Amino acid sequence: MREFHPSQKEAIEHKDGPMMVLAGPGSGKTTVITHRVKHLVENCGVDPSSILVITFTRAAAREMRERFEKLISDGAETAAASGGLARNAGGNSRAEDGAVSARRRSAASRVSFGTFHSVFFTILRYAYRYQASNIVREEQRTRFVREMVEKLKLEIEDEHDFISAVLGEISFVKSEMVDLAHYYSQNCSEEMFKEIYAGYEERMRRANLLDFDDMLVMCHELFTKRPDILAAWQKKFRYILVDEFQDINKVQYEIVRMLAKPEDNLFIVGDDDQSVYRFRGSKPEIMLGFPQDYPGAKTVLLGVNYRSTIEIVDTASRLIRHNRKRYDKKLEAARGHGRPVITCVSADAQAETRRIVDEIKGYVQAGYRLEDIAILYRTNLNPRLMIEKLMEYNIPFTMKDSLPNLYDHWISKNVLAYIKAARGDLSRGNILQIINRPNRYISRDALEDAVVSWDRVESFYQDKRWMVERIEQLRYDLMMLRPMPPAAAVNYIRKAVGYDDYIKEYALYRRLKPEELAETLDQLQESAANYKTMEAWFGHMEEYKKRLQEQAQAQRAAHEGVSLMTMHGSKGLEFSVVYILDANEGITPHRKAVLDADLEEERRMFYVAMTRAKDRLHVCWAKERYGRKQEVSRFVEEYLTRQA
Repeated sequence: MREFHPSQKEAIEHKDGPMMVLAGPGSGKTTVITHRVKHLVENCGVDPSSILVITFTRAAAREMRERFEKLISDGAETAAASGGLARNAGGNSRAEDGAVSARRRSAASRVSFGTFHSVFFTILRYAYRYQASNIVREEQRTRFVREMVEKLKLEIEDEHDFISAVLGEISFVKSEMVDLAHYYSQNCSEEMFKEIYAGYEERMRRANLLDFDDMLVMCHELFTKRPDILAAWQKKFRYILVDEFQDINKVQYEIVRMLAKPEDNLFIVGDDDQSVYRFRGSKPEIMLGFPQDYPGAKTVLLGVNYRSTIEIVDTASRLIRHNRKRYDKKLEAARGHGRPVITCVSADAQAETRRIVDEIKGYVQAGYRLEDIAILYRTNLNPRLMIEKLMEYNIPFTMKDSLPNLYDHWISKNVLAYIKAARGDLSRGNILQIINRPNRYISRDALEDAVVSWDRVESFYQDKRWMVERIEQLRYDLMMLRPMPPAAAVNYIRKAVGYDDYIKEYALYRRLKPEELAETLDQLQESAANYKTMEAWFGHMEEYKKRLQEQAQAQRAAHEGVSLMTMHGSKGLEFSVVYILDANEGITPHRKAVLDADLEEERRMFYVAMTRAKDRLHVCWAKERYGRKQEVSRFVEEYLTRQA
């Protein structure tokens, strides 16, 4: 029989009424959920079909079901074995043992495990006869928004990023039940967003399609307008367990609250300190308000971390205590002492990546597998130098997210188009990349030929002297660029040609921070500084692209190597050795984090990253990057400071 910590035992044996389980990192929350379901079925006589376990991802739901089924199966085998002993003494039959095992396995299959969306879609399917074919595909959603961009004749450089961001906003508006009349878009003007939203919705309704947020909103409306249907589902699901509750959004919570009535057998498990999806509508305030919504709710803290050493748990705890909106928790580490958390500073980003690679090689020599090691970072822009260094040393790695290629970014393409034009590529496609970046107000009609002739373009504007002067200035700039080495050329395009000013104007139009776009330029210039000739730099780009493609193919074939992922992507995972990359102010916390709520979320993300480590944790930062002095992240100073 497995031994449980008293707090785990209390949560597992809870039967009726609401309960909130505060589950710290590595505290065995999945074990608690699966054993509680087993306890309800086997010890409390609860009908398995009346139990609903809700998770946030299909993978989590599948893992939960598999672990529960194994738990029941192991119990059936144990029962059969003990039944055999009893049979020797009292003569029980094998048929009786088999019946017990069959009942256990049947119970396992009748418990409902699913995501919010799968559960709510099932409800809609019964009410409205929806089928899987009514669920919109992601490429359809993208196409609907792209059609609106084209219809409104919007001048969008980063179309892919813009569409992705707008779809995220549409999702947020729906899931938070926001009145569109009072919504302030982060990516375009309010009028533009409303038109895109209306066009998107019209296309969805015309095709009789639902997106994931529609499932939530429509389920909420159904339960509100049809109390008879709500009552039927309340009778069906009498015991509801919600995993990762800190990630719940407003409409999900409202539906779950309705579904749990009138008995309110609502068992929520989560950690407000690991709420990191504010952009999707989740926020710790929902979990913090649970005791007010359910005054009689019991609260249990799973405060024993079975994953990490004392040093890692204590250091991460010192950091997260700086957040104000949280439940105060005292966490303990069951594994005892290990090595201190290492905070390493490097002269620059190149030195930082060299240091990490050298240490990884040392870990491998010491017996660690590459799969035991993870490198975590704030955004997908951060790991480029790290990727290049790992490739240089032929160290295998895997990435949870798509492999980024700096040189495929639209800003990089613009800058490289200038360099190619200076080196003789006057093809119409290449010149269109630069002709109005910055805006020279040169019409596409002036560029009729497949290969651009500057004399013909000037002739097109012969009666407009100021336009001819602009073309002459462009020709002069291209002539100046021709002999320059890579870094000087990028700098000339940014400063003398005025591309930096163009980026600032575009950022204003797109409601972005100019620094976000400038970071791509900084990275491009950082790359260029490593090469003396254009031939060498362009050769590196081709090799880098080729290696990325090989890496992508290798990832599909195997899962071996150092894990590279964002802090968001690392949630729920664990590694023996963790490196946190670029712990610099402006990167983590990200420069976009201005409000207190934003900073607290950034701190929670850093906390999540720290608590992925089991044995060794390295937090790395660099004193200089892009030729500018960098500051250490405030989070480093916070965890280094021991509070009295």
